[in-house]
Amino acid sequence: MRNPVRTTITYVLLIMLTVLVLTPLFWVVSASFKPSGEIFTYPPTFLPQDPTLENFTRLFQEMPIIQYVVNSTFLATSHTLLLLAIATMGGFAFAKYSFRGRGVLFAIVLASMMIPFHLVLVPLFTLLYKFGWLDTYQGVILPYLASSGFGVFLMRQFILGVPSDLLDAARIDGTSEFGIYWRVIIPTVKPAMGALSIFGFLGAWNEFLWPMIVLRDAAKYTLPLGLASLVGVYRQEYGMLMAGTLLSILPIMALFLAMQREFVQGITLGAVKE
Repeated sequence: MRNPVRTTITYVLLIMLTVLVLTPLFWVVSASFKPSGEIFTYPPTFLPQDPTLENFTRLFQEMPIIQYVVNSTFLATSHTLLLLAIATMGGFAFAKYSFRGRGVLFAIVLASMMIPFHLVLVPLFTLLYKFGWLDTYQGVILPYLASSGFGVFLMRQFILGVPSDLLDAARIDGTSEFGIYWRVIIPTVKPAMGALSIFGFLGAWNEFLWPMIVLRDAAKYTLPLGLASLVGVYRQEYGMLMAGTLLSILPIMALFLAMQREFVQGITLGAVKE
């Protein structure tokens, strides 16, 4: 029988945590519809006293916000597709093939997850300079794939749960190794791919530091870079920044709502032991 006092305390703590997490999001939404002079009034008002769409109007009139959204969508989608390809192929190889050095290579993959991306910024920048990839989209996308160790690990754990007899039966039927990967493995690991795609897209969509280092042409800026230009030494457009932040959240929310079933399955079904 549950202790009512403990249950009440648990619910109170959960409610407090929920309020703590949602308060910044609520402030962003509220500030998006406030006039510039009302955002920093004291005492602060949680609801706009004089709601306006001025921040959104100025955002679309004074900035190429659509171009920034297109750039971010292209980069995030490209990164996610390449991440899924590398992770599924790598996970398939580590889970179902025996070859010399497999354990060492997988240990290297796991070790790559422990190296902060910031530590390799200078070597990566030097390589991009030598390849002539500065201020290019491939210069943003390809180096970031070096951090795909988590995806390989996640896919390996899922593919370990695929019966080897199923793969042997496909080989007996004359299916090629790529056919097994495409027709057997991919349909089986769709829940994990759904979870990984959300993680990958979200990470690429919100990435700020690496695109800021690589990109020089403002026409190629991603949404975070474009929004960051609204606040600087000589310009503080916090109302437009809040409006842009709200718009940047909507695609992620839509993606999660569309793939929440796969995301939950991918998180809960990945605990497979060898």
